[in-house]
Amino acid sequence: MNLKAKNQTELHGFENAFRELCLLYNKDKLPSKILLSGQKGIGKCTFAYHIINYALSQDEENSYDIKRFTINENNKSFKLVLNETNPNFSLVDVKPEKKLIDIDQIRNLINLMNKSSFNKKPRFILIDNIEFLNVNSVNALLKILEEPNENMYFILIHNNSKILETLKSRCLNFKLFLKNKETLEITEKLLKTNISDKINLDLINYYSTPGNIYRLVDFFEKLEIQLKDLELKEFLELIIKQKTYKKDINIKNIIYEFIEFFLIKKNMFTKSNYYNYFVNQMDTVKKFNLDEDSFFIEFRSKILNG
Repeated sequence: MNLKAKNQTELHGFENAFRELCLLYNKDKLPSKILLSGQKGIGKCTFAYHIINYALSQDEENSYDIKRFTINENNKSFKLVLNETNPNFSLVDVKPEKKLIDIDQIRNLINLMNKSSFNKKPRFILIDNIEFLNVNSVNALLKILEEPNENMYFILIHNNSKILETLKSRCLNFKLFLKNKETLEITEKLLKTNISDKINLDLINYYSTPGNIYRLVDFFEKLEIQLKDLELKEFLELIIKQKTYKKDINIKNIIYEFIEFFLIKKNMFTKSNYYNYFVNQMDTVKKFNLDEDSFFIEFRSKILNG
């Protein structure tokens, strides 16, 4: 299964929020600048693609099925989005070879915005991972957010990381979240099996999201490692020893969440020196993109084997 948001024809969760935005669109009251906030992996970007298809497919054959919250695979707008040729849709995200969304990407977006829309349809700008906008990119984006062109909508995906208040204040913020039960139900739909058949429940915690669990299972299955056989401590021992975290940036970020969860689970927060030290070290490594090897080795030595 391809977990990329643009490929997801079924919407799992957030049905009430989806109905509300569709109703606003039908009444010509959809906000032109929407910020979708929430944990990474809960389905914010998929939610955005469904809103976009709902709007763009209204006068087309095989339009969006609002009763089933489903995109029709034969819909023209959907196919054009998949092929990255839809004239009424633009995506801005971190390029694979870069660490940030740079100013040139925003400049290219501005050039596209100055062109007329196709068939007088609305135009949607989706900006994913906005926490990776650099300072120059944010400043350029703020200018176009102040006075967007008519019939143009911006949807910004925010993964609960720190962003500039000036950017947040220009958008209507929709906070999306899942209860633990919903997370497990959606994950089982993605995995198409009982979650306990794929992963040890000791590895499920309040950081877990359907996207992260699916990526974790898929990644380790390719390595022929059965996560259902590993408890949390064994799991952390394995990935640090084998340096598995180096093989995928998304997996490495999930590992950081597991480390903090392990500290909390073992009541390390009651030993403030330990908890604060490792959490601060972890934040420093992530913030300045430092070599994580020494951090993981120290965590293994002092906490896992201490």
